[in-house]
Amino acid sequence: MGKVKIGLLKETKTPPDWRAALTPNTARKLLEMFPEIEVYIQPSEIRGFKDKEYAAQGLPLKEDLSDCDILLGVKEVKIDTLIPNKTYMFFAHVAKKQEHNKPLLKAILEKGITLIDYEYLTDKEGHRLVAFGYWAGVVGAYNGMRAWGKRFNEFDLPPAHTFKSKNEMYQYIRQNARITKPFKIVITGGGRVAHGAMETLRNFGIKEVIPEEFLINKYDYPVFTRLDPCHYVRHKQGREFELKYFFTHPQEFESTFLPYTFIADMYIAAHFWDPRSPKFFTAEDTRNPRFNIKVVADISCDVDDGPVGTTLRASTIGEPFYDFNPETGTEKPAFSSDKNITVMAVDNLPGELPRDSSEAFSSVLVEKVFPYLLGEDSEGVIKRATIAKDGQLTERFKYLEDWVNS
Repeated sequence: MGKVKIGLLKETKTPPDWRAALTPNTARKLLEMFPEIEVYIQPSEIRGFKDKEYAAQGLPLKEDLSDCDILLGVKEVKIDTLIPNKTYMFFAHVAKKQEHNKPLLKAILEKGITLIDYEYLTDKEGHRLVAFGYWAGVVGAYNGMRAWGKRFNEFDLPPAHTFKSKNEMYQYIRQNARITKPFKIVITGGGRVAHGAMETLRNFGIKEVIPEEFLINKYDYPVFTRLDPCHYVRHKQGREFELKYFFTHPQEFESTFLPYTFIADMYIAAHFWDPRSPKFFTAEDTRNPRFNIKVVADISCDVDDGPVGTTLRASTIGEPFYDFNPETGTEKPAFSSDKNITVMAVDNLPGELPRDSSEAFSSVLVEKVFPYLLGEDSEGVIKRATIAKDGQLTERFKYLEDWVNS
């Protein structure tokens, strides 16, 4: 590949996102790794890193990026800002046929754009190379505890975005979040998101217990447990559980999660969910007299008839909480009744710690993705993540054709 110009986009998503695909440090490192390229920064008033921080690294600020070859963002790009015939990299949220982003994919195809989606940048074993999941877990669990403290008058925590870093947030927790009453938290998931959530809970002084003990033991202090799929689904025909088989045949399984809803006081959803998989619980389940969960922190945030019956919509960083009324199945104002279930379903949680999360994300992007993007894609890393090439859906994503044209 010859001389390449790379442009860092300002985020145009509403509500705004403060993260950056390249930080001043990683952009400088990228230039050191590939001295033949050029990197330009589109000025932004909301980005977690100030324009002057990029300028201090010798990175030129430039509003018009139309002469750049590769354009980097984080969230979906506003349709009217798309530049024809360019290569874009961002989280597109179209590969699962997300209806609200159909116009975006349609515009990308019409404008002859090449779209590379971060979500599908994987190694040969299928492991994702870049993700914000850990940071979503860190902030999501914090927000869940914010909701708990406010609902039960235990403590009043400030929003995560008021802290400069994760470490400052954790220090505040240890000094100010005094938990006086025992309660139980159940977490679903075993990846980066769940482990970020567990790290936050440990900073609240909450102890981990195994699922079997969680269901039968009483504690005089707060505890949490984490569930893998083997704990919350079973095969309908009694087949012995195999994780790989569940991932490939999720429609053959049924949920066994309901007993945890009778025991847990808070639920933190940190799993990956396949739409073919069984739901964790439905709105109707919340009307069961034994249903005990008071706070749901839905980090995974699968809307549109997703697996968590209380998640009616995504919430925002500015207004992270709302209540779910079990009797009517409708949304109510946050903390409006003890009979309601308080929901946190922010879908861009890492944006609350934009500097930390951006630094971690962009470091991996530069080290593990750019060598394939700017050199030979010998492992197929870029190919696997390319949804559209020059305005045409690639073979892996051809299944989107009928949907995007419907």
